[in-house]
Amino acid sequence: MPLTNNVIIKLNEITTMIEDKSKLTESEVEEIKTIFRNLVKSGERYDVDEIEFWFENEGSWNTKEPRIRIANLSQYIQDKFQQTSHLRIISDDDCGSSCSL
Repeated sequence: MPLTNNVIIKLNEITTMIEDKSKLTESEVEEIKTIFRNLVKSGERYDVDEIEFWFENEGSWNTKEPRIRIANLSQYIQDKFQQTSHLRIISDDDCGSSCSL
């Protein structure tokens, strides 16, 4: 699945945000997680391999470890969102008399 324009825009934001592309700080990692979390919450889906390939070919990421870290973060956030989106919580008010003990 090719990356959508929205995803590419966010990848460019990440590239602009990271000053030292040879390593990521903890605050940068948290910001990257937030970016991917907002993407999946808005309904965007992406192929993690495409994200890694994008960073590899972007030109300013010469060190492999941060690129892999970002790809792993994107996969973690997407997988976590997909797992939790399948869960549905019903409040006691919605349950009615069928939930009485």
